[in-house]
Amino acid sequence: MQRYALIGAAGYIAPRHLEAIKATGGTLDCAYDVNDSVGILDRYFPEAKFFTSFEAFEDHVLSGQNAITRVSICSPNHLHKAHIAFGLRAGADVICEKPLVLTRQELDALSLLEQQTGKHVYTILQLRLHPSIIALRDRMRQSSAGGKHEVDLGYFTSRGPWYHASWKGSESKSGGIATNIGVHFFDMLGFVFGALEQNVLHHRSEDCAAGYLEFERARVRWFLSINRAHLPPQTPEGQSTYRSITVDGQEVEFSGGFTELHTTSYAELDSGRGFGLSAARPSIEIVSALCDMPVTSEAGRLHADLVRIRGAS
Repeated sequence: MQRYALIGAAGYIAPRHLEAIKATGGTLDCAYDVNDSVGILDRYFPEAKFFTSFEAFEDHVLSGQNAITRVSICSPNHLHKAHIAFGLRAGADVICEKPLVLTRQELDALSLLEQQTGKHVYTILQLRLHPSIIALRDRMRQSSAGGKHEVDLGYFTSRGPWYHASWKGSESKSGGIATNIGVHFFDMLGFVFGALEQNVLHHRSEDCAAGYLEFERARVRWFLSINRAHLPPQTPEGQSTYRSITVDGQEVEFSGGFTELHTTSYAELDSGRGFGLSAARPSIEIVSALCDMPVTSEAGRLHADLVRIRGAS
C-alpha cells in the first residue's frame, strides 16, 4: 500500500488527488496547507494528520515513523520546485500537479535531484489519457493526407476579480495565462502532433494570450482567455467554460470524461506508466519560452484569431 503526504490540501484540485489516492488503495498519512479550510479530508481520510505549519509537517514526515512513500503536491505553481525537492529528499516519489515547474532550469535541477536521491518525479498529464485525445492521436498518425493539419485551439474559462487578487493572477507565481491554464493543452498538442518546430506569441495580457505553434504534423493557432466577454456566442447559458479544438475544420469532441482522469493517472503510475520529467519537458519548454518571448502580432491579427477560434462573425 502506498502511504501519502499531501501538500496543498485546501486547493481546488486537491479533492481529485484525494479521490485518486483512495480509489487506488492508498492511504493519506498527513496533509499540509497554510489555509485550514480542509473539511474535505473527512470525506476521504478522516484520520489523516493535518498541519498549517510547514515546519511541523516536515518534522512529521522526516521522523521516519510513518513510512511515507509518495508526496502529492497541489500547491501554487511557484512553490512546486521547492515542494518537489522536499519530497525527494524525504525519500519519497513525488506526484505534482501541472505545471510541474515554471522554467526549464527548474526542470533540469529536478533531474539532477532525482539522480542524487534515487527517487522520481511524476506529473498529471490527464489529457494524454482522455479516450478522445488518444483516438485523435491515432488518427493523426495514420492519416494519409499530405502536409500538415490545420488546428485551432480555444479555451475560454471565465474568472472573476478574485483571480487577479490571488497567486494565479501574479505572473511570477503562476507563470501567466499561457502557463496556468494552457500548459496541459500544449502538452496534448505535442502528444498528438509530434515534436515542436516553431513557437510564436501573438498576444499576452493579464486576461488572455494567443499565439502560433507548429508541430511535426500540425500548424496550430491558439487562444486562451479568462475574460467573460470572450466566451463564444454558442456557449450554453449558465456555462462559464468553453473549449474547442478543430482539426482541418472538424471539431474534436472532448468536453466530457475529465472527472476520473486523476484516478486513471494514479492507476497508471501504480502500473509503472507514470509521466515523468521527460514527458513534462516539451510543454514546460513551450511555456517557459513564452514567458520571455516578445509579442510579434498586431491587434488586428489578434482580433482575427479570436473571431475565427470563437466561431463568431
